[in-house]
Amino acid sequence: MTHVGYLIAGWGVVFVGCGGYAWSVLRRARRVAARVPDERARWMTSRDAERIGES
Repeated sequence: MTHVGYLIAGWGVVFVGCGGYAWSVLRRARRVAARVPDERARWMTSRDAERIGES
C-alpha cells in the first residue's frame, strides 16, 4: 500500500467513526426525547407548538 492508500484509509476510519458516533447520539436523543412529558418539552418540539402558533 502506498502512502496515499494509508492516507485514504486513515481518513476513512475517521469519517466512518465520527459518522457512526453522530448516528448513535441522534438515535439515542430521539429515543429519550419521546419520553419527555409535554410540559417539560421545548416549544419547538412539543405537540402543543402548533396550537400556540395559531393564537
